[in-house]
Amino acid sequence: MKTIYLAGGCFWGTQKFFDRLAGVRNTVVGYANGSTENPTYEQVKHGSGHAETVKIEFDESVIAPEKLLELYFLTIDPLSVNRQGEDSGVQYRTGIYYTDESLLAAIESVVKAQENAVGKPLAVEVLPLENFFCAEEYHQKYLDKNPGGYCHIPKSLLNMEIK
Repeated sequence: MKTIYLAGGCFWGTQKFFDRLAGVRNTVVGYANGSTENPTYEQVKHGSGHAETVKIEFDESVIAPEKLLELYFLTIDPLSVNRQGEDSGVQYRTGIYYTDESLLAAIESVVKAQENAVGKPLAVEVLPLENFFCAEEYHQKYLDKNPGGYCHIPKSLLNMEIK
């Protein structure tokens, strides 16, 4: 099992998207790489510096880290700074955070391929994880609990068959 942390704007849709993938064993939404311990959603909204992030535990014998990251890039606008869909603010920045150095080569490879595809540097942070705090329970699996909830990821992408 490997763990990676992906910030892709609002974490509700990002979690929903990755929960569907074969090989993803667990996801948890939370707040990463900010300046305060155990922030609340209100603190994150008002400038704690954390990014809404999904902790993804996956079996790399089922889904390679490169494939996981290629799919991540389908769910974001990699050139947008502190904004995805209708959500704006530093908490909605995009980022790939890691605690396992063995994932860095895959991360760098996919990011470089994406930069080559768009022809300019991406607005996606690639950093070691500094901290991660679980979000409040009502945020966990939010779109399962609230199927009509807002999501910046198009429904067609959330429903697409992934091989």
